[in-house]
Amino acid sequence: MNLENITAGVPLKEAKKALILLHGRGAGSNDILSIARHLKVEDFALVAPQAENRTWYPYSFLALIEENEPFLSNSLETISKIVTGLEENGITKENIYFLGFSQGACLALDYTTRNAARYGGVVAFTGGLIGDQVYKDHYKGDFANTPVFIGTSDPDFHVPVERVNDTEVFLQSMGALVTKKIYPDMGHTISQDEVDLANELVFTKK
Repeated sequence: MNLENITAGVPLKEAKKALILLHGRGAGSNDILSIARHLKVEDFALVAPQAENRTWYPYSFLALIEENEPFLSNSLETISKIVTGLEENGITKENIYFLGFSQGACLALDYTTRNAARYGGVVAFTGGLIGDQVYKDHYKGDFANTPVFIGTSDPDFHVPVERVNDTEVFLQSMGALVTKKIYPDMGHTISQDEVDLANELVFTKK
């Protein structure tokens, strides 16, 4: 994978930190990259892959996992290749960050939990672990106090709060420092408060 084709921000060869941004269904790389202007990531390489046909997997994240295959596995593999590429450029896992909205948030949470390690941080704007239930045997590793922020609306048409709550508990059991915030009737969007919390909790200077 040629990361140069999907990067913005600080050039990869110069960056010490990287943020992988995952867009929602029907959106694209430029949509999710626009959020970076509001984040404290001035010294980050920004990596924003584009999903084929603007969707990471065809059905709801709550569908049976096999219904979303092979698309889900292919999307997870795309992220894995990006992480490998970043490491080959000298950026260690603890300096790799993930951010996604909606379908992209679900993908960011699922990838990092399947490959739990000490990452820089994870920001999930409206998302949860993928599947008709949380399949605990799909996940392994130790987040080792990786900061995770999950924000969502109650209700949300696509992401039920119950799955967000289950995701929070499970990530905590794997060593993540999870902050969850539920916004009454926010709608399927990203709020300024969520951006502020992401900056405060995840993108703080270390």
